[in-house]
Amino acid sequence: VQLQASGGGLVQAGGSLRLSCTASGFSLDYYAIGWFRQAPGKEREGVSCISSNGGSAYYKDSVRGRFAVSRDNAKNTVYLQMNTLKPEDTAVYYCAAKEKLVLRSDCFRWQYDYWGQGTQVTVSS
Repeated sequence: VQLQASGGGLVQAGGSLRLSCTASGFSLDYYAIGWFRQAPGKEREGVSCISSNGGSAYYKDSVRGRFAVSRDNAKNTVYLQMNTLKPEDTAVYYCAAKEKLVLRSDCFRWQYDYWGQGTQVTVSS
């Protein structure tokens, strides 16, 4: 059972990246997915979360309108499209899965069942 986050990299401010979170060993069909990030010297924070069927999502205020979360359950993958990136978006980004059908606004505070390893996103000014 594994979650794999990928797609990070170095990008200039204003650029875009798309992160992927792929599960192996289990199906994401019944799992809500959260995206989190942790910058050096800072606590981990929730960025976005999406319901198991992709019908609802929540975003951190500072990324709403710039980031978009989506999923393709047939590919067992969740995506985080990040546009208009800013230097303050620089962090290690993680995805996490929780077996839950209904998404709630407190999704950033849930105890997630599985965590992926992080992928580094660096935005240069």
